[in-house]
Amino acid sequence: MKKIIIINGPNLNLLGNRETDIYGKTTLTEIEQLSKNKANELNLRISFYQSNSESEIINLIHKTQTDYDGLIINPAAFTHTSIALLDALKAVSKPKIEIHLSNIYNREDYRKSSITSAGVNGIICGLGSLSYILAIVALNDLLDN
Repeated sequence: MKKIIIINGPNLNLLGNRETDIYGKTTLTEIEQLSKNKANELNLRISFYQSNSESEIINLIHKTQTDYDGLIINPAAFTHTSIALLDALKAVSKPKIEIHLSNIYNREDYRKSSITSAGVNGIICGLGSLSYILAIVALNDLLDN
């Protein structure tokens, strides 16, 4: 069974309560359950994490190389600021997909640039919790090819 890791960045633990007009009313716990349901359909095993700490996220990215077949990451605000996350993503040779609940290219100017995207195979954004489901399907396809 293929194993994937889904990593969620800062403030995503507040989903469902935080700026619902942008991020929706679905909680991260609900997104985790939706993700696990889709993974089960595809015969994947997922590990789902959230951290507000850049160093914890970097350590999880590093673990991908030895413990997982692929990675899905919602770097949240670190998307626009973290060269350290980019370097960690580039160091991992496994397939990687970046996701965002909102369309970062239709937001404030400072959110329109993704530093981390240079370290992943593809990006899915703007589709709310569906971004996670589509990323699981896409990552499964990348792993099969």
